[in-house]
Amino acid sequence: MKIFEFTTTASMNDEVLFNTLLAMERKRSERTGTTFLFVNIRLDRIVRLRMNGLFDQIKLALAAKIRETDVAGWYRYRADIGLIFTALNETSFAVSQAAIGLKIRNLLSQFLHPAEIEETEVTFHFFPDNDLNGEDGIRSRNKMYDDRRNPRASRKIFELLKRTTDVVFSVSALFLLSPLFLLISLLLKLTSPGPVFYRQKRLGELGVAFTFLKFRSMHVANDSKIHRDFTQNLIQGNSGNPNGIYKIQKDPRITGLGRILRASSLDELPQFINVLMGQMSLVGPRPPIPYEFECYQLWHRRRILEVRPGITGLWQVNGRSRTSFDEMVRMDLQYIKNRSLWVDLKILLKTPFAMVGGRGAY
Repeated sequence: MKIFEFTTTASMNDEVLFNTLLAMERKRSERTGTTFLFVNIRLDRIVRLRMNGLFDQIKLALAAKIRETDVAGWYRYRADIGLIFTALNETSFAVSQAAIGLKIRNLLSQFLHPAEIEETEVTFHFFPDNDLNGEDGIRSRNKMYDDRRNPRASRKIFELLKRTTDVVFSVSALFLLSPLFLLISLLLKLTSPGPVFYRQKRLGELGVAFTFLKFRSMHVANDSKIHRDFTQNLIQGNSGNPNGIYKIQKDPRITGLGRILRASSLDELPQFINVLMGQMSLVGPRPPIPYEFECYQLWHRRRILEVRPGITGLWQVNGRSRTSFDEMVRMDLQYIKNRSLWVDLKILLKTPFAMVGGRGAY
């Protein structure tokens, strides 16, 4: 695909052409399964303050920096600059976003003051993404625009309130549930040899690894290959299980007490420690094991790269392990797009009922 070059006499046709190319590239991506990245640079806040040809300077500099296989143009005329990056060669979301984001920031620093750069919003959208189902270019564009996060100040307030809630709730839970912690720990020691806590490497926000805590529910000497093969087949759609169940049924590695802990989700209680340490949140997508992440399609990876993982989420309160993997990812992406304190509160209120029901837990 040839670059759509800017001209110094930009017109509304630039916006129409760019969005047409974006719609065509998306349809090609959905048909062939090849990936591409759409980057939106929102500059309308800055241009209101500096009407001095700033846009023309930035757009020409961006057009000069991208490859011939990529496309640059107006996403919204004199408001948003759009970039389409093709031929990603299976580069991961995190690596692509970090590398391209750094280049854009360095280029903007040539034209904008540091405070203006902080006010400039840059969003990344990978395709194909089954969460976006617009039928044409205009509708696809509106869907993506709705997916943009709240302004920077609102995001900071939300993240601060969310983190405050996480800390207060996790401290309270650890204090109030301490007798239950002691009882479960004692029962684990009495019923099977091994440690009280099960520690496992998981991937958190932006793919950063951390030590994930659970009450041990398995025998110490067990073969992890059972779970590795099962989850990899499940993610690839080859599980052979009814409804694509996301847990191994009648897993021989689980102890008698472990089955009770898993069915009631009591094995998850130590994750309040992860929340207190800032590695997890109360509400968010579940953190994957690295070998699970390796099998993810590109659109799957958004579920952990954009937000901090959580103890509970839409998946847990809407079917738990009886939800197929792709549907679980769609629920996570739905949460990411619509997350708010009110959404978190509704999920937290539903979680005890899902735990008591035990539907889909193994």
